[in-house]
Amino acid sequence: MFDSTEDPTRDVSHRPWPLPSAPWVMAQRWSNLLFAHWPVQIDHIRALVPPSLPLDLYDGTAWVTIAPFYVSHLHARGVPPIPFTSAFPELNVRTYVTLGGKPGVYFFSLDAGNAAAVMGARTLYHLPYMNADMRIDVQADGSVAYRSHRTDDRAPAADFVARYRPVGEPFHATPGSLDHWLSARYCLYTASASGVHRAEIHHAPWPLQDATAEIEVNTMATAAEIVLAPQPPRLSFAKRLDVVVWLPERCEGE
Repeated sequence: MFDSTEDPTRDVSHRPWPLPSAPWVMAQRWSNLLFAHWPVQIDHIRALVPPSLPLDLYDGTAWVTIAPFYVSHLHARGVPPIPFTSAFPELNVRTYVTLGGKPGVYFFSLDAGNAAAVMGARTLYHLPYMNADMRIDVQADGSVAYRSHRTDDRAPAADFVARYRPVGEPFHATPGSLDHWLSARYCLYTASASGVHRAEIHHAPWPLQDATAEIEVNTMATAAEIVLAPQPPRLSFAKRLDVVVWLPERCEGE
């Protein structure tokens, strides 16, 4: 469990709306995270996102993000982390949507190197988690070598191989900037025949750093039928962020 110096709910001044009244149910830590952002054609991404979820755009542009990172300290509220299930690599492919004045993220896929975590997240949050063979190695100079190979037959094959590292000092993105718009997201959305559901999350402002990356293999977007723009991605890095998550709730009349 987070101690008093790590509890992200101690600071809510940066949130665009209040914390949920219900208690959070799950906590985790994200480490050595790379954000790789690409602009995408609006019409193309609109066809891939459920119509019940309005796209969120920045200056008229839609974005897709691929984010490799490491999860640790995963635990339910009031329960310590369980050995062998609370730490694993994860790799997300997401875009940006908004509903009821709450901008959030929509996931095309979430690959994880832990079968128990995949099963639990698919059951509780109805998210498209996939099993993958993954490895993350952090070097003494802070560079990160990351490999992921999807092994789940519920989705097309997908691979990601990259080496990345931070450059420069950590900073908090300025509200209104593209980096802030891409990272300051405090909920996620799912949509199915049962309706649209929102799961609230909370964390401190992202301690972003500029980053460099050598992406050797990346078929994550292709597997989701996403066409990325040909230019190099916009990159940023975060060393660590503590996060708490609430149960999903149906969005009624929004």
